[in-house]
Amino acid sequence: QVQLVESGGGLVQAGGSLRLSCAASRSIFSISTMGWYRQAPGKQRELVAAVTSGGNLNYADTVKGRFTISRDNAKNTVYLQMNSLKPEDTAVYYCNLLLVGSYDIWGQGTQVTVSS
Repeated sequence: QVQLVESGGGLVQAGGSLRLSCAASRSIFSISTMGWYRQAPGKQRELVAAVTSGGNLNYADTVKGRFTISRDNAKNTVYLQMNSLKPEDTAVYYCNLLLVGSYDIWGQGTQVTVSS
């Protein structure tokens, strides 16, 4: 069974930065699409950024130019570097591992709070 462990959330002032990490427990990481999603109170979960096994990137329009997703297959870890944070970025951030036909795994979530 695959497990995802997230870290790096916290409280930051607007304009600040945070880096989220998500480590997978199995080597299928390297052949999976990894994504970061977020869910704010009263809102649906939404895609923030994703990176495929081949390195293709996808970002939500609201974070383009501010957030960067990256992966380290040797460490089975995906990162989300978040810069120029805004209060509207406040949410619980979830890591997702997707291997079509096999796995669709979610992390436990990490809270990111941006104060104005």
